[in-house]
Amino acid sequence: MRYLNCLVLLWLAGGVALEAQEPRLGRINFPTSGPAAAQAPFILGVLYLHSFEYESAREAFREAQDIDPMFTMAYWGEAMTRNHPVWNRRYRAQALAALTKLGATPEDRLATAPTERERMYLQAVETLFVDGTKAKRDTAYMYAMQDLTLMYPEDLEAQAFYALSLLGLNQGVRDYSSYMKAGALAEDVRLVNPDHPGGAHYVIHSFDDALHAPLGLRAAWAYSDIAPAAPHALHMTSHIFLALGMWDQVVERNETAVELTHSGPGHYTAWLNYGLIQQGRYRDAVDLLVVAWANLPDDARLGQRSYLVGMRAQYIFGSERWDDQVLGWEIEVADASRSTRAIDAFTHGYAALRLGRRETAGHFLGVLGSIADEPGEDETPNAAAIPRILQLELEAMLTLDAGLMDEALLAARKATVLEDWLPLEFGPPDIVKPSHELMGEMLLALKRPTEASREFQAALILAPKRSRSLLGLSVAAAQAGDLQTAARAEAQLDLVWHRADPEARDRLSQR
Repeated sequence: MRYLNCLVLLWLAGGVALEAQEPRLGRINFPTSGPAAAQAPFILGVLYLHSFEYESAREAFREAQDIDPMFTMAYWGEAMTRNHPVWNRRYRAQALAALTKLGATPEDRLATAPTERERMYLQAVETLFVDGTKAKRDTAYMYAMQDLTLMYPEDLEAQAFYALSLLGLNQGVRDYSSYMKAGALAEDVRLVNPDHPGGAHYVIHSFDDALHAPLGLRAAWAYSDIAPAAPHALHMTSHIFLALGMWDQVVERNETAVELTHSGPGHYTAWLNYGLIQQGRYRDAVDLLVVAWANLPDDARLGQRSYLVGMRAQYIFGSERWDDQVLGWEIEVADASRSTRAIDAFTHGYAALRLGRRETAGHFLGVLGSIADEPGEDETPNAAAIPRILQLELEAMLTLDAGLMDEALLAARKATVLEDWLPLEFGPPDIVKPSHELMGEMLLALKRPTEASREFQAALILAPKRSRSLLGLSVAAAQAGDLQTAARAEAQLDLVWHRADPEARDRLSQR
Protein backbone atom coordinates (compact mmCIF):
# COMPACT_ATOMS: atom_id res chain seq x y z
CA MET A 1 0.00 0.00 0.00
CA ARG A 2 1.19 3.49 -0.78
CA TYR A 3 1.44 5.81 2.14
CA LEU A 4 0.64 9.46 1.78
CA ASN A 5 2.20 12.55 3.24
CA CYS A 6 0.07 13.68 6.17
CA LEU A 7 0.80 17.40 6.38
CA VAL A 8 -2.15 19.76 6.03
CA LEU A 9 -2.35 23.51 6.37
CA LEU A 10 -5.33 24.49 8.48
CA TRP A 11 -6.64 28.02 8.71
CA LEU A 12 -7.90 28.65 12.18
CA ALA A 13 -9.99 31.30 13.88
CA GLY A 14 -9.20 34.78 12.68
CA GLY A 15 -7.31 33.40 9.68
CA VAL A 16 -4.24 32.32 11.72
CA ALA A 17 -2.35 29.59 9.84
CA LEU A 18 -1.15 26.49 11.68
CA GLU A 19 0.87 23.56 10.36
CA ALA A 20 -0.14 20.29 11.99
CA GLN A 21 0.55 16.65 11.46
CA GLU A 22 -2.86 15.89 10.07
CA PRO A 23 -4.07 14.17 6.92
CA ARG A 24 -3.82 16.27 3.75
CA LEU A 25 -7.41 17.26 3.18
CA GLY A 26 -7.19 20.79 1.81
CA ARG A 27 -7.30 24.27 3.27
CA ILE A 28 -10.22 26.33 4.55
CA ASN A 29 -10.83 29.43 6.62
CA PHE A 30 -13.80 28.88 8.94
CA PRO A 31 -13.54 31.11 12.02
CA THR A 32 -15.89 30.37 14.91
CA SER A 33 -16.23 31.42 18.52
CA GLY A 34 -14.83 28.11 19.78
CA PRO A 35 -11.55 28.02 21.71
CA ALA A 36 -8.38 27.51 19.72
CA ALA A 37 -7.85 24.03 21.15
CA ALA A 38 -11.28 22.92 19.91
CA GLN A 39 -11.04 24.81 16.65
CA ALA A 40 -8.30 22.55 15.29
CA PRO A 41 -10.35 19.31 15.38
CA PHE A 42 -13.39 21.29 14.26
CA ILE A 43 -11.59 22.44 11.11
CA LEU A 44 -10.41 18.88 10.55
CA GLY A 45 -14.02 17.72 10.80
CA VAL A 46 -15.18 20.27 8.22
CA LEU A 47 -12.39 19.22 5.85
CA TYR A 48 -13.48 15.60 6.15
CA LEU A 49 -17.10 16.68 5.74
CA HIS A 50 -16.37 18.38 2.42
CA SER A 51 -14.94 15.09 1.13
CA PHE A 52 -17.87 13.01 2.43
CA GLU A 53 -15.61 11.12 4.84
CA TYR A 54 -18.46 11.18 7.33
CA GLU A 55 -17.15 8.81 10.00
CA SER A 56 -13.80 10.60 10.25
CA ALA A 57 -15.59 13.95 10.34
CA ARG A 58 -17.83 12.75 13.16
CA GLU A 59 -14.83 11.67 15.23
CA ALA A 60 -13.21 15.08 14.77
CA PHE A 61 -16.36 16.99 15.74
CA ARG A 62 -16.78 14.84 18.85
CA GLU A 63 -13.19 15.58 19.80
CA ALA A 64 -14.00 19.29 19.56
CA GLN A 65 -17.06 18.73 21.78
CA ASP A 66 -14.93 16.95 24.37
CA ILE A 67 -12.60 19.94 24.51
CA ASP A 68 -15.47 22.42 24.84
CA PRO A 69 -18.90 20.87 25.59
CA MET A 70 -20.57 24.20 24.77
CA PHE A 71 -18.93 24.59 21.33
CA THR A 72 -22.11 25.10 19.31
CA MET A 73 -20.59 24.55 15.89
CA ALA A 74 -19.11 21.19 16.89
CA TYR A 75 -22.66 19.87 17.32
CA TRP A 76 -23.69 21.50 14.04
CA GLY A 77 -20.84 19.55 12.41
CA GLU A 78 -21.83 16.21 13.91
CA ALA A 79 -25.42 16.69 12.73
CA MET A 80 -24.15 17.54 9.25
CA THR A 81 -22.42 14.15 9.06
CA ARG A 82 -25.86 12.55 9.19
CA ASN A 83 -27.05 14.28 6.01
CA HIS A 84 -25.73 12.84 2.73
CA PRO A 85 -27.41 15.08 0.16
CA VAL A 86 -25.86 13.86 -3.09
CA TRP A 87 -26.59 10.26 -2.10
CA ASN A 88 -30.19 11.20 -1.20
CA ARG A 89 -29.82 9.78 2.32
CA ARG A 90 -30.54 11.22 5.74
CA TYR A 91 -30.26 9.75 9.24
CA ARG A 92 -32.65 11.85 11.27
CA ALA A 93 -32.58 9.97 14.59
CA GLN A 94 -28.78 10.07 14.80
CA ALA A 95 -28.69 13.75 13.85
CA LEU A 96 -31.23 14.67 16.52
CA ALA A 97 -29.28 12.63 19.07
CA ALA A 98 -26.22 14.73 18.27
CA LEU A 99 -28.09 18.02 18.49
CA THR A 100 -29.83 17.02 21.73
CA LYS A 101 -26.42 16.86 23.41
CA LEU A 102 -26.34 20.63 22.95
CA GLY A 103 -29.90 21.27 24.14
CA ALA A 104 -33.25 19.53 24.48
CA THR A 105 -35.14 21.73 21.99
CA PRO A 106 -34.21 23.78 18.92
CA GLU A 107 -34.82 26.93 20.98
CA ASP A 108 -32.45 25.72 23.71
CA ARG A 109 -29.81 24.91 21.13
CA LEU A 110 -30.10 28.22 19.29
CA ALA A 111 -29.64 30.04 22.60
CA THR A 112 -26.13 28.56 22.87
CA ALA A 113 -24.90 30.22 19.66
CA PRO A 114 -22.61 33.13 20.63
CA THR A 115 -22.94 34.95 17.26
CA GLU A 116 -25.70 35.58 14.75
CA ARG A 117 -23.67 33.82 12.04
CA GLU A 118 -23.34 30.64 14.10
CA ARG A 119 -27.02 30.83 15.00
CA MET A 120 -27.85 30.88 11.30
CA TYR A 121 -25.68 27.82 10.65
CA LEU A 122 -27.37 25.95 13.50
CA GLN A 123 -30.84 27.06 12.45
CA ALA A 124 -30.13 25.86 8.90
CA VAL A 125 -29.13 22.37 9.97
CA GLU A 126 -32.17 22.16 12.23
CA THR A 127 -34.41 22.53 9.16
CA LEU A 128 -33.00 19.29 7.74
CA PHE A 129 -34.37 17.20 10.58
CA VAL A 130 -37.78 18.68 11.42
CA ASP A 131 -41.03 16.90 10.56
CA GLY A 132 -42.17 16.96 6.95
CA THR A 133 -41.26 15.42 3.63
CA LYS A 134 -37.61 15.17 2.67
CA ALA A 135 -38.14 17.38 -0.37
CA LYS A 136 -39.65 20.17 1.75
CA ARG A 137 -36.84 19.94 4.31
CA ASP A 138 -34.17 20.01 1.60
CA THR A 139 -35.78 23.07 0.07
CA ALA A 140 -36.01 24.84 3.43
CA TYR A 141 -32.35 24.07 4.10
CA MET A 142 -31.33 25.40 0.70
CA TYR A 143 -33.10 28.71 1.37
CA ALA A 144 -31.53 28.91 4.83
CA MET A 145 -28.08 28.52 3.30
CA GLN A 146 -28.93 31.07 0.64
CA ASP A 147 -29.85 33.54 3.40
CA LEU A 148 -26.54 32.85 5.12
CA THR A 149 -24.59 33.65 1.95
CA LEU A 150 -26.52 36.88 1.50
CA MET A 151 -25.86 37.93 5.09
CA TYR A 152 -22.18 36.92 5.00
CA PRO A 153 -21.03 37.12 1.37
CA GLU A 154 -17.35 36.67 2.31
CA ASP A 155 -18.00 33.34 4.07
CA LEU A 156 -16.68 30.70 1.65
CA GLU A 157 -17.99 27.87 3.82
CA ALA A 158 -21.51 29.24 3.50
CA GLN A 159 -21.02 29.44 -0.28
CA ALA A 160 -19.74 25.86 -0.44
CA PHE A 161 -22.53 24.41 1.68
CA TYR A 162 -25.08 26.45 -0.26
CA ALA A 163 -23.79 24.81 -3.47
CA LEU A 164 -24.11 21.41 -1.81
CA SER A 165 -27.65 22.22 -0.68
CA LEU A 166 -28.61 22.83 -4.31
CA LEU A 167 -27.26 19.41 -5.25
CA GLY A 168 -29.30 18.03 -2.36
CA LEU A 169 -32.56 19.08 -4.01
CA ASN A 170 -32.19 16.16 -6.44
CA GLN A 171 -34.28 13.53 -4.55
CA GLY A 172 -32.37 10.94 -6.57
CA VAL A 173 -32.90 12.61 -9.96
CA ARG A 174 -30.41 15.00 -11.53
CA ASP A 175 -31.97 18.45 -11.93
CA TYR A 176 -29.90 20.43 -14.41
CA SER A 177 -30.96 23.91 -13.32
CA SER A 178 -29.95 23.25 -9.72
CA TYR A 179 -26.80 21.36 -10.72
CA MET A 180 -25.59 24.12 -13.03
CA LYS A 181 -26.15 26.77 -10.36
CA ALA A 182 -24.35 24.61 -7.79
CA GLY A 183 -21.44 24.13 -10.16
CA ALA A 184 -21.11 27.86 -10.75
CA LEU A 185 -21.15 28.59 -7.00
CA ALA A 186 -18.59 25.87 -6.27
CA GLU A 187 -16.37 27.16 -9.07
CA ASP A 188 -16.49 30.62 -7.45
CA VAL A 189 -15.26 29.02 -4.21
CA ARG A 190 -12.41 27.40 -6.14
CA LEU A 191 -11.43 30.71 -7.69
CA VAL A 192 -11.07 32.35 -4.26
CA ASN A 193 -9.43 29.32 -2.62
CA PRO A 194 -8.00 26.78 -5.10
CA ASP A 195 -7.24 24.42 -2.18
CA HIS A 196 -10.83 24.25 -0.96
CA PRO A 197 -11.92 20.58 -1.01
CA GLY A 198 -15.62 21.41 -1.15
CA GLY A 199 -15.14 23.73 -4.10
CA ALA A 200 -13.52 21.02 -6.20
CA HIS A 201 -15.79 18.25 -4.93
CA TYR A 202 -19.06 20.03 -5.60
CA VAL A 203 -17.95 21.18 -9.05
CA ILE A 204 -17.36 17.53 -9.93
CA HIS A 205 -20.75 16.43 -8.65
CA SER A 206 -22.43 19.21 -10.61
CA PHE A 207 -20.91 18.21 -13.94
CA ASP A 208 -20.30 14.44 -13.75
CA ASP A 209 -22.36 13.39 -16.76
CA ALA A 210 -21.15 12.90 -20.32
CA LEU A 211 -22.70 16.17 -21.53
CA HIS A 212 -21.24 18.50 -18.89
CA ALA A 213 -18.09 16.67 -17.79
CA PRO A 214 -15.64 18.99 -19.62
CA LEU A 215 -16.76 21.76 -17.24
CA GLY A 216 -15.50 19.69 -14.29
CA LEU A 217 -12.17 18.56 -15.70
CA ARG A 218 -10.01 21.21 -14.01
CA ALA A 219 -11.58 20.43 -10.64
CA ALA A 220 -11.05 16.69 -11.24
CA TRP A 221 -7.35 17.16 -11.91
CA ALA A 222 -7.04 19.31 -8.78
CA TYR A 223 -9.11 17.42 -6.21
CA SER A 224 -6.83 14.44 -5.62
CA ASP A 225 -3.93 16.83 -5.01
CA ILE A 226 -6.04 18.93 -2.65
CA ALA A 227 -7.18 16.00 -0.46
CA PRO A 228 -5.00 12.94 -1.14
CA ALA A 229 -5.74 11.50 2.33
CA ALA A 230 -9.47 11.22 1.58
CA PRO A 231 -10.26 8.03 -0.35
CA HIS A 232 -13.49 9.57 -1.57
CA ALA A 233 -11.59 12.52 -3.04
CA LEU A 234 -9.30 10.19 -4.95
CA HIS A 235 -12.26 8.24 -6.28
CA MET A 236 -14.38 11.32 -6.94
CA THR A 237 -12.07 12.61 -9.65
CA SER A 238 -12.99 9.54 -11.67
CA HIS A 239 -16.59 10.74 -11.92
CA ILE A 240 -15.35 13.24 -14.52
CA PHE A 241 -12.74 10.91 -16.01
CA LEU A 242 -15.29 8.14 -16.57
CA ALA A 243 -17.77 10.54 -18.15
CA LEU A 244 -15.04 11.52 -20.63
CA GLY A 245 -13.77 7.99 -21.26
CA MET A 246 -10.39 8.66 -19.60
CA TRP A 247 -9.96 5.06 -18.52
CA ASP A 248 -6.33 5.23 -17.42
CA GLN A 249 -7.24 7.90 -14.88
CA VAL A 250 -10.37 6.03 -13.77
CA VAL A 251 -8.27 2.96 -13.00
CA GLU A 252 -5.40 4.83 -11.37
CA ARG A 253 -7.54 6.88 -8.97
CA ASN A 254 -9.73 3.97 -7.93
CA GLU A 255 -6.75 1.67 -7.43
CA THR A 256 -5.46 4.17 -4.89
CA ALA A 257 -8.89 4.56 -3.25
CA VAL A 258 -9.18 0.77 -2.93
CA GLU A 259 -5.71 0.55 -1.40
CA LEU A 260 -6.70 3.12 1.22
CA THR A 261 -9.92 1.30 2.11
CA HIS A 262 -10.64 -2.33 1.22
CA SER A 263 -10.85 -4.68 -1.76
CA GLY A 264 -14.26 -6.10 -0.95
CA PRO A 265 -17.27 -5.30 -3.15
CA GLY A 266 -18.04 -1.61 -2.88
CA HIS A 267 -18.19 1.70 -4.70
CA TYR A 268 -14.49 2.02 -5.42
CA THR A 269 -13.95 -1.59 -6.46
CA ALA A 270 -16.98 -1.37 -8.77
CA TRP A 271 -15.58 1.65 -10.55
CA LEU A 272 -12.11 0.08 -10.73
CA ASN A 273 -13.63 -3.09 -12.17
CA TYR A 274 -15.45 -1.09 -14.86
CA GLY A 275 -12.33 0.88 -15.78
CA LEU A 276 -10.27 -2.29 -16.17
CA ILE A 277 -12.96 -3.77 -18.41
CA GLN A 278 -12.97 -0.72 -20.66
CA GLN A 279 -9.19 -0.99 -20.94
CA GLY A 280 -9.61 -4.56 -22.17
CA ARG A 281 -7.82 -5.87 -19.08
CA TYR A 282 -10.23 -8.71 -18.48
CA ARG A 283 -7.70 -10.82 -16.60
CA ASP A 284 -7.14 -8.05 -14.07
CA ALA A 285 -10.88 -7.41 -13.88
CA VAL A 286 -11.72 -11.02 -13.07
CA ASP A 287 -8.86 -11.15 -10.55
CA LEU A 288 -10.37 -8.14 -8.78
CA LEU A 289 -13.80 -9.74 -8.98
CA VAL A 290 -12.51 -12.95 -7.40
CA VAL A 291 -10.86 -10.98 -4.59
CA ALA A 292 -14.09 -9.05 -3.99
CA TRP A 293 -16.04 -12.31 -3.89
CA ALA A 294 -13.52 -13.82 -1.46
CA ASN A 295 -13.81 -10.74 0.77
CA LEU A 296 -17.61 -10.84 0.85
CA PRO A 297 -18.41 -11.57 4.50
CA ASP A 298 -20.88 -14.27 5.46
CA ASP A 299 -23.19 -11.58 6.82
CA ALA A 300 -22.62 -9.27 3.86
CA ARG A 301 -24.74 -6.13 3.78
CA LEU A 302 -27.18 -5.65 0.95
CA GLY A 303 -25.05 -2.93 -0.59
CA GLN A 304 -22.01 -5.20 -0.79
CA ARG A 305 -24.00 -7.94 -2.51
CA SER A 306 -25.53 -5.46 -4.93
CA TYR A 307 -22.12 -4.12 -5.88
CA LEU A 308 -20.88 -7.67 -6.49
CA VAL A 309 -23.86 -8.40 -8.76
CA GLY A 310 -23.08 -5.27 -10.76
CA MET A 311 -19.36 -6.01 -10.96
CA ARG A 312 -20.02 -9.51 -12.22
CA ALA A 313 -22.46 -8.24 -14.84
CA GLN A 314 -20.04 -5.59 -16.12
CA TYR A 315 -17.31 -8.23 -16.41
CA ILE A 316 -19.54 -10.69 -18.30
CA PHE A 317 -20.78 -8.11 -20.80
CA GLY A 318 -17.36 -6.51 -21.20
CA SER A 319 -15.42 -9.73 -21.71
CA GLU A 320 -18.26 -11.64 -23.41
CA ARG A 321 -17.17 -14.78 -21.58
CA TRP A 322 -20.68 -16.19 -21.40
CA ASP A 323 -19.63 -19.43 -19.69
CA ASP A 324 -17.28 -17.89 -17.12
CA GLN A 325 -17.27 -19.65 -13.74
CA VAL A 326 -18.19 -16.42 -11.94
CA LEU A 327 -21.77 -16.93 -13.16
CA GLY A 328 -21.93 -19.95 -10.88
CA TRP A 329 -21.49 -17.87 -7.75
CA GLU A 330 -24.61 -17.78 -5.61
CA ILE A 331 -25.20 -14.20 -4.52
CA GLU A 332 -28.31 -13.65 -2.41
CA VAL A 333 -30.43 -10.97 -4.08
CA ALA A 334 -33.95 -11.78 -2.86
CA ASP A 335 -33.92 -8.72 -0.58
CA ALA A 336 -32.22 -6.45 -3.12
CA SER A 337 -33.73 -3.60 -5.12
CA ARG A 338 -35.64 -4.25 -8.30
CA SER A 339 -32.76 -2.94 -10.40
CA THR A 340 -30.20 -5.24 -8.73
CA ARG A 341 -32.42 -8.29 -9.16
CA ALA A 342 -33.07 -7.30 -12.77
CA ILE A 343 -29.36 -6.94 -13.50
CA ASP A 344 -28.74 -10.39 -12.05
CA ALA A 345 -31.57 -12.03 -14.03
CA PHE A 346 -30.60 -10.25 -17.24
CA THR A 347 -26.97 -11.33 -16.94
CA HIS A 348 -27.87 -14.98 -16.47
CA GLY A 349 -30.54 -14.89 -19.17
CA TYR A 350 -28.40 -13.15 -21.77
CA ALA A 351 -25.42 -15.43 -21.13
CA ALA A 352 -27.66 -18.50 -21.41
CA LEU A 353 -29.01 -17.32 -24.76
CA ARG A 354 -25.51 -16.71 -26.12
CA LEU A 355 -24.71 -20.31 -25.17
CA GLY A 356 -27.78 -21.58 -27.02
CA ARG A 357 -29.88 -22.28 -23.92
CA ARG A 358 -33.14 -20.70 -25.06
CA GLU A 359 -35.29 -22.34 -22.40
CA THR A 360 -33.12 -20.95 -19.61
CA ALA A 361 -33.07 -17.53 -21.26
CA GLY A 362 -36.87 -17.65 -21.53
CA HIS A 363 -37.12 -18.42 -17.83
CA PHE A 364 -35.08 -15.34 -16.96
CA LEU A 365 -37.16 -13.24 -19.35
CA GLY A 366 -40.17 -14.23 -17.26
CA VAL A 367 -38.30 -13.28 -14.10
CA LEU A 368 -37.49 -9.90 -15.61
CA GLY A 369 -41.13 -9.37 -16.54
CA SER A 370 -42.25 -10.08 -13.00
CA ILE A 371 -39.64 -7.70 -11.57
CA ALA A 372 -40.58 -4.97 -14.02
CA ASP A 373 -44.27 -5.30 -13.07
CA GLU A 374 -43.62 -4.91 -9.33
CA PRO A 375 -44.70 -1.61 -7.80
CA GLY A 376 -41.83 0.74 -7.08
CA GLU A 377 -43.37 3.97 -5.85
CA ASP A 378 -40.31 5.04 -3.87
CA GLU A 379 -37.82 4.52 -6.70
CA THR A 380 -36.25 7.16 -8.93
CA PRO A 381 -37.27 7.19 -12.62
CA ASN A 382 -33.92 5.64 -13.52
CA ALA A 383 -34.16 2.79 -11.04
CA ALA A 384 -37.79 2.08 -11.92
CA ALA A 385 -37.05 1.92 -15.66
CA ILE A 386 -34.04 -0.39 -15.50
CA PRO A 387 -35.98 -3.69 -15.14
CA ARG A 388 -38.24 -2.81 -18.07
CA ILE A 389 -35.33 -1.84 -20.31
CA LEU A 390 -33.45 -5.04 -19.50
CA GLN A 391 -36.62 -7.06 -20.09
CA LEU A 392 -37.03 -5.46 -23.54
CA GLU A 393 -33.39 -6.13 -24.38
CA LEU A 394 -33.57 -9.81 -23.52
CA GLU A 395 -36.91 -10.08 -25.33
CA ALA A 396 -35.30 -8.51 -28.40
CA MET A 397 -32.44 -11.01 -28.37
CA LEU A 398 -34.72 -14.00 -27.89
CA THR A 399 -36.99 -12.80 -30.67
CA LEU A 400 -34.06 -12.25 -33.01
CA ASP A 401 -32.78 -15.71 -32.18
CA ALA A 402 -36.19 -17.04 -33.25
CA GLY A 403 -35.81 -15.34 -36.62
CA LEU A 404 -38.43 -12.63 -36.04
CA MET A 405 -36.39 -9.66 -37.20
CA ASP A 406 -39.00 -6.89 -37.17
CA GLU A 407 -40.37 -7.84 -33.76
CA ALA A 408 -36.84 -8.02 -32.35
CA LEU A 409 -35.88 -4.57 -33.61
CA LEU A 410 -39.14 -3.12 -32.28
CA ALA A 411 -38.39 -4.41 -28.78
CA ALA A 412 -34.83 -3.09 -28.99
CA ARG A 413 -36.06 0.29 -30.20
CA LYS A 414 -38.46 0.52 -27.26
CA ALA A 415 -35.48 -0.06 -24.97
CA THR A 416 -33.50 2.78 -26.59
CA VAL A 417 -36.46 5.15 -26.31
CA LEU A 418 -36.81 4.38 -22.61
CA GLU A 419 -33.09 4.79 -21.98
CA ASP A 420 -32.93 8.07 -23.91
CA TRP A 421 -35.83 9.40 -21.84
CA LEU A 422 -33.99 8.87 -18.55
CA PRO A 423 -31.98 11.68 -16.94
CA LEU A 424 -28.27 11.34 -17.62
CA GLU A 425 -26.45 9.48 -14.87
CA PHE A 426 -22.86 8.87 -13.87
CA GLY A 427 -20.72 5.81 -13.26
CA PRO A 428 -20.83 2.21 -14.48
CA PRO A 429 -24.26 1.87 -16.11
CA ASP A 430 -27.00 -0.11 -14.41
CA ILE A 431 -28.23 -0.83 -17.92
CA VAL A 432 -25.28 -3.18 -18.16
CA LYS A 433 -25.75 -3.65 -21.89
CA PRO A 434 -26.52 -0.13 -23.14
CA SER A 435 -29.52 -0.31 -25.43
CA HIS A 436 -28.04 1.59 -28.38
CA GLU A 437 -24.97 -0.66 -28.25
CA LEU A 438 -27.20 -3.74 -28.22
CA MET A 439 -29.24 -2.49 -31.15
CA GLY A 440 -26.08 -1.71 -33.07
CA GLU A 441 -24.89 -5.27 -32.60
CA MET A 442 -28.27 -6.61 -33.68
CA LEU A 443 -28.22 -4.48 -36.85
CA LEU A 444 -24.70 -5.63 -37.59
CA ALA A 445 -25.84 -9.24 -37.33
CA LEU A 446 -28.64 -8.39 -39.79
CA LYS A 447 -26.13 -6.92 -42.29
CA ARG A 448 -27.40 -3.36 -41.84
CA PRO A 449 -24.09 -1.59 -41.05
CA THR A 450 -25.15 1.99 -41.79
CA GLU A 451 -27.97 1.83 -39.27
CA ALA A 452 -25.71 -0.03 -36.84
CA SER A 453 -23.11 2.72 -37.11
CA ARG A 454 -25.69 5.31 -36.06
CA GLU A 455 -26.63 3.24 -33.01
CA PHE A 456 -23.04 2.87 -31.89
CA GLN A 457 -22.50 6.60 -32.27
CA ALA A 458 -25.61 7.24 -30.15
CA ALA A 459 -24.22 4.88 -27.50
CA LEU A 460 -20.92 6.76 -27.48
CA ILE A 461 -22.67 10.07 -26.82
CA LEU A 462 -24.04 8.60 -23.58
CA ALA A 463 -20.81 6.71 -22.73
CA PRO A 464 -17.77 8.26 -24.44
CA LYS A 465 -15.02 5.81 -25.43
CA ARG A 466 -16.85 2.76 -24.13
CA SER A 467 -14.77 -0.01 -25.65
CA ARG A 468 -17.56 -2.31 -26.92
CA SER A 469 -19.28 0.62 -28.63
CA LEU A 470 -16.02 1.74 -30.21
CA LEU A 471 -15.36 -1.78 -31.44
CA GLY A 472 -18.86 -2.02 -32.88
CA LEU A 473 -18.55 1.37 -34.57
CA SER A 474 -15.23 0.47 -36.16
CA VAL A 475 -16.76 -2.69 -37.64
CA ALA A 476 -20.06 -1.12 -38.72
CA ALA A 477 -18.53 1.98 -40.30
CA ALA A 478 -16.00 -0.10 -42.21
CA GLN A 479 -18.72 -2.37 -43.57
CA ALA A 480 -20.79 0.68 -44.51
CA GLY A 481 -17.87 2.15 -46.45
CA ASP A 482 -17.36 5.04 -44.01
CA LEU A 483 -13.65 4.46 -43.71
CA GLN A 484 -12.94 7.78 -41.98
CA THR A 485 -15.32 7.02 -39.11
CA ALA A 486 -14.03 3.45 -38.92
CA ALA A 487 -10.41 4.63 -38.71
CA ARG A 488 -11.25 7.20 -36.05
CA ALA A 489 -13.08 4.63 -33.92
CA GLU A 490 -10.27 2.12 -34.34
CA ALA A 491 -7.65 4.70 -33.38
CA GLN A 492 -9.59 5.61 -30.25
CA LEU A 493 -10.00 1.97 -29.31
CA ASP A 494 -6.31 1.36 -29.93
CA LEU A 495 -5.53 4.08 -27.37
CA VAL A 496 -8.10 2.80 -24.88
CA TRP A 497 -6.73 -0.74 -25.21
CA HIS A 498 -3.04 0.14 -24.97
CA ARG A 499 -2.77 -2.19 -21.95
CA ALA A 500 -5.39 -4.68 -23.11
CA ASP A 501 -5.09 -8.45 -22.86
CA PRO A 502 -3.73 -10.02 -26.06
CA GLU A 503 -7.06 -11.66 -26.84
CA ALA A 504 -8.81 -8.27 -26.63
CA ARG A 505 -6.32 -6.74 -29.05
CA ASP A 506 -6.81 -9.73 -31.35
CA ARG A 507 -10.46 -8.70 -31.61
CA LEU A 508 -9.33 -5.27 -32.81
CA SER A 509 -6.92 -6.64 -35.42
CA GLN A 510 -9.46 -9.17 -36.73
CA ARG A 511 -12.39 -6.80 -37.13
